[in-house]
Amino acid sequence: MAQFKRTLVTTALPYANGPVHLGHLAGVYLPADLYVRHKRLKGEEVLHIGGSDEHGVPITITAEKEGVTPADVVERYHRMNLEAFTRCGISFDCYGRTSSERHHETAQEFFVELERKGIFTRRTEKQFYDAASGRFLSDRYVVGTCPICGSPEASGDQCEQCGTHLSPTELIEPKSKLSMATPELRDTLHWYFPLGRFQEALEAFVSSHEDDWRPNVLNYTRTWLNAGLNDRAITRDLGWGIRVPLDEAEAAGKVLYVWFDAVLGYISFTREWAEREGDRELWRHWWQDPETRLVQFIGKDNVVFHTLMLPAILMGWNEGRSEGRYNLVDNVPASEFMNFEGRKFSKSRNYAVYLGEFLQKFPADTLRYSIAMNYPENKDSDFSWTDFQNRTNGELADTLGNFIKRSVDFTNSRFEGQVPHQCTIEEWEGIGVDWYALQSQLDSAYEGFHFREAATISMDVARAANRFLTAAEPWKAIKSDPDAAARTMALSLNLCHALSILFYPVIPETCDRIHRMLGFKGGVDGLVRKGEPILGTLLEPALSKGHPLSGESEILFTKIEDKEIEPELRKIEALVREAEAREAGATEQKMQFKPTIEFDDFQKVDLRAATVTAAEKVKKASKLLKLQVQVGSSTRQVLAGVAEHYAPEEMVGRNVLLVANLAPRTIRGEVSEGMLLAVEGEGGRLYMVEPQGEKINGQSVQ
Repeated sequence: MAQFKRTLVTTALPYANGPVHLGHLAGVYLPADLYVRHKRLKGEEVLHIGGSDEHGVPITITAEKEGVTPADVVERYHRMNLEAFTRCGISFDCYGRTSSERHHETAQEFFVELERKGIFTRRTEKQFYDAASGRFLSDRYVVGTCPICGSPEASGDQCEQCGTHLSPTELIEPKSKLSMATPELRDTLHWYFPLGRFQEALEAFVSSHEDDWRPNVLNYTRTWLNAGLNDRAITRDLGWGIRVPLDEAEAAGKVLYVWFDAVLGYISFTREWAEREGDRELWRHWWQDPETRLVQFIGKDNVVFHTLMLPAILMGWNEGRSEGRYNLVDNVPASEFMNFEGRKFSKSRNYAVYLGEFLQKFPADTLRYSIAMNYPENKDSDFSWTDFQNRTNGELADTLGNFIKRSVDFTNSRFEGQVPHQCTIEEWEGIGVDWYALQSQLDSAYEGFHFREAATISMDVARAANRFLTAAEPWKAIKSDPDAAARTMALSLNLCHALSILFYPVIPETCDRIHRMLGFKGGVDGLVRKGEPILGTLLEPALSKGHPLSGESEILFTKIEDKEIEPELRKIEALVREAEAREAGATEQKMQFKPTIEFDDFQKVDLRAATVTAAEKVKKASKLLKLQVQVGSSTRQVLAGVAEHYAPEEMVGRNVLLVANLAPRTIRGEVSEGMLLAVEGEGGRLYMVEPQGEKINGQSVQ
C-alpha cells in the first residue's frame, strides 16, 4: 500500500427522508468512526466528512405523503439524524447537506466543466408521463408488478422483494404513484454521462486495487465492468433538486439526477469545512494533494457509485489538467448487512430499531460495543436484544467496568487516592500482555478494517487485567505485604489507563470517564484532537508514583434487566405478526375472488368513461363528496365516499369510470345517480380508476 501523509474519510449520505436505524449505523457510520478514532490515537492527520442526501425522489415522495414541502422534510430529518449521530459519538469534522448553497455551486461547477469538455451526451427518450398530474414520472414514481418475481409492489428502479434493478418500462401493468392511473410514454430530453467512455481506465483503476479491496467490493464492481458500462442519465424532470445550469430552453425544469449530485457532496462538504476553518482553499489539501488517501465507508448496495461512478466523474474533470486534479478513492470498505432479530431492517415496513429512539433508552457506548463485536465485515450479521443484553452485562459491566471500579475504589480507600508505586518496564511487561505485539495487532486490525477483531483484542486485555488483579489479591496482601499490594495496584491503575486508550475508538465516552477518574483534567478525546500520538503510551507505564486520582468513583455500566428488554421483544413480536399478516393478506387478496357470475349478468352492468365537472363536500357527511359527472351529453349527480382521500378540487377534471345504469338512491337527502369505481390500496387508501385516452367521455368499457 502506498504511503500517505493524511487520510480523508467519508461516509455514505443517508437520505433525509426518515430516521437512521441500527443497520445504517453498523454498516457505515460506526466502522468509519472506529477507523477515524484509531487514526487520531496514532496522532495521524485525518478528516471525517459526512452529511445528508437531500435531493431525489424519496424526498419528494415523503413530502407528498405528509402534505409538506421537500424543504420541510429534509430540515426535519437532517436535524434528527445529526442529533442521533452526535449522541452516538460519531465524530464528524463536518456533517453537511446537499441542499446547501455551497453544494449546489459545486455540483453545477462539475456539470458545466464536463459539458464544456463535450463529455455528456444528450438523448431524447420515452418516459412515463402522468397526464392526470401533468408531470413526467421518475423511476420511483412508477409502481407495478416485478417481471422477475411477480411482486405487485415493485418500484420503477428496483424490486425490494427480489432485489432486481429495474427500469419503469420493465414493470408489468405500471401505475403512477401520484394518481394510480396508467401513465403514458412521452418524449423528453436528458443529459447522460457516458460511463463506457471510461471503461478501460476504470478497469485499470479497479485492477490496481485487487489486493486490498474486499471481495464483495471487487465482485460488485467487476460484475458491472464485465457486463459493459452504459450511459447513465444525470438529469431528471423534477421540481426539487439542483437546477441544470444551462440557459437552453431544453434545460428548463430539469435538475441533476441525485446519483450525480450526491457523490459530489463529499467535496462540497469538505469545502464548507475549510471555510469554517478560515481557509477557503484548505479543502484542496484533502482532495487534490496526491499524498492524501481517500477512504469511503459505504454499505454494499452503494458500491458501484463509489468504485465506478464517482471515479469516472473525477476522471472526466481531470482530463487535460496538470493542476487541480482530484484524487481517486484508495479503499471502499463496504460492509455486508446487519439484520435485526433474523430479518432485514426495512424502514418501508417499519421493521427497524431507530438510532434516536434506542439512545433514549440505553447508553451509546453499550450499542457501539455490541455492534463492533457483531460488525458485518464479510457476511451478514444480526443484532438481537438478548445478545446486546449479554454483552453489556457480561463483557462491559462484569469484565471492563468491574476491573476499573475495583482498582479505583481500592486505591482511594487504602492508598489515599494516589498511585502507590513506581512501576518498572519489567513489571509492566510481566503482567502477561505483550504490549509491542498488542499494538501491532491492534493497528493491523483497524487498518485492515477488521473492527470485530480490534474490539476483541481490547476486551481480551480487560480479561487479562481482571485475571491479574484477582490472582494478586491485594486486599489480602495489604495485611502481610503492603509493598506487594502497592505494586499490584500501581500496575492495575496503569492497566486502567491502558484500557482507556485501547477502548477509545469503541466506547469513547466511557474512556473519557475512566480518564477523569484517573485524575486527568480532560478526557482521551481532548488529547487525540490535539494530534498527540497517545497509542504509544501503552508500551510503558503511564502513571508515576504519587499521581493523584480524582477521588471519585462511578459505575461505568449498569446491567440491563430482563424487564428492560421485554418491551422491545414484545415490540419485535408485534412487528413480525404485522409483517406476516401483510404477507398473508397480500396472498389472500391475490387468491380469493367473489363468487362466479354468468357472463350475461356481467353484460348488464353499463360502465362508462365520464369526467368530473364539479365537486363539493356533503354537509354532515365527512366521507361523502357530491360530484357532477359529465357522461356523453348528459350530466349525473353522484355521491362518492372518497372525501377522506380526495379534496373536492382534486376531483374536478378527473376521468372516472361510472356505473351508469345503477338505480338512483337518496343519501343524506341528496340523489345519487350512479357509482364510481375505485381501488382500495395499502392502509385503506382509495384510488380512483381513471381511464386514459382522447375523446373517451361517454364511451362504454369493452
